[in-house]
Amino acid sequence: MSSRKSKVLMRKLRRPFEWLGVWIGFAILTRVSHKGLFRLCDFVSAVMYRFDAKGRRHAEANLKVIFGELDPARREKIVRGSYRNMARTVGHAFWTCRDALARVKATGEMSASGRAFLAAHKPAITVSGHIGCWEILSQLAFLEGHVMMSVAKDIGTKGMTDLLMKARMSIGQEIVHADGAFRVLMQGLKDGKSLGLLVDQAVRPSDGGVWIRFFGKPIPVSAAPAFFSAKGKAPIATAWSRPLKDGRYRCETINFYTPEDARDIWWLTQRIAKDLEGVIRRHPSLWVLNYNAFRKTPTAEDLAKLEAKEKGRLTK
Repeated sequence: MSSRKSKVLMRKLRRPFEWLGVWIGFAILTRVSHKGLFRLCDFVSAVMYRFDAKGRRHAEANLKVIFGELDPARREKIVRGSYRNMARTVGHAFWTCRDALARVKATGEMSASGRAFLAAHKPAITVSGHIGCWEILSQLAFLEGHVMMSVAKDIGTKGMTDLLMKARMSIGQEIVHADGAFRVLMQGLKDGKSLGLLVDQAVRPSDGGVWIRFFGKPIPVSAAPAFFSAKGKAPIATAWSRPLKDGRYRCETINFYTPEDARDIWWLTQRIAKDLEGVIRRHPSLWVLNYNAFRKTPTAEDLAKLEAKEKGRLTK
């Protein structure tokens, strides 16, 4: 069987289980307490870890890029933690479909630096990765008075994608489908709306990605934050949501950039990646490790251009 036919077959076989997961998300997770949510998500994460052999291989490969060889016990602990964090974050998206405002207020807080940035700049661009509870970042910005717009990709079937987008819009965010998102988001900025973007996954250059280095390895990532900042004259804050010991989350800022910084699209995209690197190195179990982050290989021409940009920036 060809690789393409095999993938199509696997998607068909997986579909009933995906629908079951979405149904459970809406039927059960919205009705449990926050502690109950964590207990359910931790159980699900343990099952995912047990059966997702491919994901575990990606996680171990990513950890090797970040840290080199690790003690097997430490590596397993980090990977299990990553699955747990991912399950809790997705669970949070469903959980906040009910009493969204009250639940976000009860389980999240914005740092003083984040509140100051959002109070001083409207519209603004917040940039993060799949670290901590990434779903709560735009929710907390919404509570600070910003109309937030985010991008979503297809997940499974169209019906499943629509349901998950509904979950993310429960607090009042505007979710834009990835196809044709640029014009919609650009218009949103002009209308005074803010953007919440995640930029730690590979994006083909044909789709707006630029080659940078992430943990020392070439990877094409979205240059959208820099483009929107330069064109829309909106400042950028890189941030992430730190899980607290009491089960809540705090949005913490990492760095700030002006539209003038965005004039150099490549440099700013690389700087944002470095911001996220720092958090991931300190908290690897809070990053989505089972994603094949370094699957794309640059051509000789791509690598030469990247090296030229790095050299040119260093000599400025």
